[in-house]
Amino acid sequence: MSFRERFEWLLRMSVLVFILAAAAFLSAITTMRIAIRGRQVSMPGIVGLKVADAEKELGSRGLGLKISDKVYDSAPAGAVIRQSPLGGAQMKTGQDAHAIVSLGPLRVPIPLLEGQSLRAARITLLQSGLQLGEVTAPYLDTAAPDTVMEQSPRAGAPASSPQVDLLAPLGARPPAFIMPYVVGLNSTDAQRQFVLAGVHNVKISPVPAPQWPVGTVIDQTPLAGSRVGADSNIEFKVAFPAAAPLIPPPTDHLN
Repeated sequence: MSFRERFEWLLRMSVLVFILAAAAFLSAITTMRIAIRGRQVSMPGIVGLKVADAEKELGSRGLGLKISDKVYDSAPAGAVIRQSPLGGAQMKTGQDAHAIVSLGPLRVPIPLLEGQSLRAARITLLQSGLQLGEVTAPYLDTAAPDTVMEQSPRAGAPASSPQVDLLAPLGARPPAFIMPYVVGLNSTDAQRQFVLAGVHNVKISPVPAPQWPVGTVIDQTPLAGSRVGADSNIEFKVAFPAAAPLIPPPTDHLN
């Protein structure tokens, strides 16, 4: 066999080996993809099922169940009331689904909270094994501040939820007025207006503005026309002269 024939034979064999290796690699990739897809299952809906039934349903698909929490609920005790992920999600076999399980309705009568302070009502709820729910706190001129006026559920009702919502008004709305326009006034005169109106949170911020008379209000927050209450924060920017440049003292030069 000549050198040329031997070289061509080696070249053909190299190409054949490369083709076989590429085919084997693609076959391995395809097999891996099929295996990965084969380990994915659809998450079943388990809300409403008893824990034992939920575990059986999940186990049939190669999934486990982990109970994240147990809470009082109107659902029967031992029933799943929430799940994660939701039904229909794609899961890998061996993964756990997380569930919150009902402890059943809370068998505690709602205590009387109306007439108590908000702090006292919170303590009463904790002592009864209940929780403070949503607190609505509007301004009402005829109501004592921070005192429970209404509650939901009503006192004596069986608790279907551990939370009790309260209406505890803040009392009379604090006095308010419309923010005046004070730009151009002397800061002392402007501040006196707010002190006489009962507003004491007035901040003076000096700003270099040589074009304005010293002590003049050149900006204000809030803007004129805004609603301002006794607890509002007011800020005046007041002009003061810019610092004069430093001039070095003269020095004597010896000739």
